[in-house]
Amino acid sequence: MEKRPPVPPFTRESAAHKVRAAEDAWNGRDPAKVALAYTPDSQWRNRDQFIRSRLEIEAFLSHKWAREHEYRLIKELWAHDANRIAVRFAYEWHDGSGQWWRSYGNENWGFDEHGFMATRHASINDLAIDKTERLLRWDRGRDGGRRPDDHAGLSELGL
Repeated sequence: MEKRPPVPPFTRESAAHKVRAAEDAWNGRDPAKVALAYTPDSQWRNRDQFIRSRLEIEAFLSHKWAREHEYRLIKELWAHDANRIAVRFAYEWHDGSGQWWRSYGNENWGFDEHGFMATRHASINDLAIDKTERLLRWDRGRDGGRRPDDHAGLSELGL
């Protein structure tokens, strides 16, 4: 079976690399590409939704990014263990009416021995913000939306 490095057991460095790779993929907003990071039978709890496969993940993300415009996400490593990673995150987006939102949350991830995410549990809260309150600002450019290395992370932004 193919591997998706880094693979467990995670060190602080390899866990941080896994978190940044996930952030970069989600900022690219390609549901089919993002879904490939998960096991075929991956199980998610996302807010009040329960998702049970790569196909459902892809459908979920397609719907999500169709309604969350100008999406920008930052993830930060919170903790790690042998095959688990905990992250905190914030993302900003606006809806079809132009209302801006900042969504905050925590995720708990479990990986198989090949480095694919088998479980994802996400708790998320949304806060309406004014456009002038946005903190996650960078050009989506040629790199598919990757946050520049010199852009502040969550801790530096006070989030």
